Amino acid sequence: MLLNNPAATAFSELSQAPIVRFSVLALSSIFFLVDPLAAIPSFLAITQHADAARRRRMARKGAITCYIVLTSFAVAGQLIFRMFGITLPAFEVAGGLILLLIGLDMLEARRSPTQETTGDTEEATAKEDAGIVPLGIPMLAGPGAISSVMVLVGQVPKLWDWEMGAILGSITITALVSYWVLAGAGRVRGVLGETGIRILVRIMGLLLVALAMQYFVNGFTDLGLIPRH
Repeated sequence: MLLNNPAATAFSELSQAPIVRFSVLALSSIFFLVDPLAAIPSFLAITQHADAARRRRMARKGAITCYIVLTSFAVAGQLIFRMFGITLPAFEVAGGLILLLIGLDMLEARRSPTQETTGDTEEATAKEDAGIVPLGIPMLAGPGAISSVMVLVGQVPKLWDWEMGAILGSITITALVSYWVLAGAGRVRGVLGETGIRILVRIMGLLLVALAMQYFVNGFTDLGLIPRH
């Protein structure tokens, strides 16, 4: 009965459209790797002595830094590939490995060392303004998010094709949501609670591990190690 429903049929066809599939892939992979929810405890520790205005200002700097860093790598991604002679399959395998390590850490509801190293929070707490470093980079725009952007850019035929628009749009949405989450970090933690945040982080970690496996499959297929179907 559901298959004969015009609305269900239209939704099914829309979900299979290349632009929708690529946009969902881009947004999910970038957002899961930036992961502003997992950064809430560190952000609250960094801003424990700050008033609401300064906390919002620091969150804004962190989100803007994240946006600039990821956008820069998106725009320069293909140039970097050519400059260093890196092929897309090689970067897919390398990016998949980084995503897998981050995803496994997220399954344990903890930040990966590629996103936040030991002592980052303590060092940032002593700084007058930690919005750019370490909040913007590497807590938000870390190696995992940069690698994901690079892999996505490697699939873009031309620099200004619609795929690039989907990537830049995903970066923009992720940066805006990161600002909203961190600026209201106290309220978000109050609504979700520590348990709720850990559950969401674990769910994102599971999806990230699956995404890492897909990167491996794509890379090995492009290298000819896995036959195409």
